[in-house]
Amino acid sequence: MKSLDIIKRLYKDYTKRYLNKIIISAFFSLIVAASTASIAYLLDPAIEKIFIEKDQRLMLIIPFAIVIAFAVKGSSLYFAKMTLQKAGMQMQKELQLQIMNSILLTDIEAMNKKHSGKYLSNLTFDVSMVQRLLSDTILLLTKDTLTLIGLLSVMFYQNWRLALFAIIMIPLASVASKSLGKRMGKISTQIQEINGLLTSFVLEIFKNHKIIKIFQKEDFENKRSEKYLEIFKSKAVKVQSVLIRATPIMEILTGIMIGGLIYYAGNLVLKNELEINNFFSFLAAMMLSYQPVRSLATLNMGIQQGISAAKRILPIIDSENLDLNKGKEFNLKNGSIEFKNVNFKYETVERNTLNNLSLNILGGKMTALVGHSGAGKSTIMNLIPRFYDLDDGKISIDEQSIYDVSAQSLRKHISLVSQDTTLFDDTIKNNIIYSKLNASDDEINEVIKLSHCEEFIKKLPNGLDTIIGENGIRLSGGEKQRLSIARAMLKKSQIILLDEATSSLDAETEEKIQNAINYLTKDRTTLVIAHRLSTIINSNKIYVIDEGKVVAEGSHDSLIASSETYKNFYLKQIRKD
Repeated sequence: MKSLDIIKRLYKDYTKRYLNKIIISAFFSLIVAASTASIAYLLDPAIEKIFIEKDQRLMLIIPFAIVIAFAVKGSSLYFAKMTLQKAGMQMQKELQLQIMNSILLTDIEAMNKKHSGKYLSNLTFDVSMVQRLLSDTILLLTKDTLTLIGLLSVMFYQNWRLALFAIIMIPLASVASKSLGKRMGKISTQIQEINGLLTSFVLEIFKNHKIIKIFQKEDFENKRSEKYLEIFKSKAVKVQSVLIRATPIMEILTGIMIGGLIYYAGNLVLKNELEINNFFSFLAAMMLSYQPVRSLATLNMGIQQGISAAKRILPIIDSENLDLNKGKEFNLKNGSIEFKNVNFKYETVERNTLNNLSLNILGGKMTALVGHSGAGKSTIMNLIPRFYDLDDGKISIDEQSIYDVSAQSLRKHISLVSQDTTLFDDTIKNNIIYSKLNASDDEINEVIKLSHCEEFIKKLPNGLDTIIGENGIRLSGGEKQRLSIARAMLKKSQIILLDEATSSLDAETEEKIQNAINYLTKDRTTLVIAHRLSTIINSNKIYVIDEGKVVAEGSHDSLIASSETYKNFYLKQIRKD
């Protein structure tokens, strides 16, 4: 997307709705420009009437007028800035909401392609760059352009020949600005990429701090930190170098201009073609014009930074996340699930994970998947709620293709209990009711009892209102599992996807979790990736999965007799138990 297209897009989708605020800000900017020009102009009568003619009557009036001019300038500048700052912050919020909405709707495979740290960098660093286009760049463009026009008017009023000489600086500054702006766009892209990598690295440190400590890799990670921070520092220095590079250029141009003006003005004064009071007023206007000219010279750099950031966040906002079957409701009956000739491959691997796989999951019954790690069991489970789209074949529930109904209406009838328990850094109550936000206290208390959470919740200082920490860090493994089961119970889904935890628990906790699972799955369609012998034996049907295919199916007894693969798996489980 070209820079001009991005500017048009930003104006159409975001800036246009704040035109009223931009106009209000422009009005206050006009007052700023007028008051700045009046300050320069007032030096003319001040020098002539007070210092030359020694008019005592004007000794109070002119200084008071200058004070009023500065006061009006300061207050108008405040209102101009605040008006656009509020609009800019609102636009920032809208952009962040759109990015968050896109992330929430993005399918899991797309999410897996990009580290969460880079999304975080887009959400904070990039959005702030775009926000500055509205709140800072537009303000500078209006305020400094109007101020420069006002000051140039004063200069032309005092002496048009000197004004023509002074105006030469503006195109020279514009040439320098254009060159530095192009450089800024390239560096901004690089620093954002480094910022994304740095954010990703820091998140990894937080997530894996136990692993770092147990393997004593603090020094190693410190060196990696130094590497990333050094790269980030180098890029940041380059950005500041480009920004500051405008300062010596502008200082040299200003020095040349002032030196030339004094020489030229001196000649005019000697020839009696210029009065000293006119010159001082002109000089004040010229010196005051330095700031707006310098700001306008660096304006292109801010624009390039904003455009560069917009190039990274607009594709996220524009990503295709629409459910083509939105509005088509899934009609649940008994929850029978059928896989027919299903093929599936992850984009990151070369070979198929599932190969022409067919199976039937009985409605209201428990079906177990067994097999070694990497056989495809988790993939089968993840395809049912449409976390991924299959490449070929058909998946149907109650003879309805899951791709002919909306994902929302499908997932409404499915609960997932994973061995990698995921909890929020919130209260126990809020974690439980996440599956049903409007649950009554009676419903909450019921699932707490049935999931055997009651005993450990009572021991906590704030009971249900206890904050459990990031991913439930303040709870034990068994407590987290029971909490996730309570959450699934509250949803009361007809279809349960259960990935049993492989971690060993004490016998008492194991029994409580098993009792909770038994209640959760009673008379419901349950697909379980089984690790416990009791679960495998009690399943109504068992599928043995190997290299993405069904190599055997049946009950426990029939498979012991007919499948060598299942028999070996069963014997290994006995030895584990």
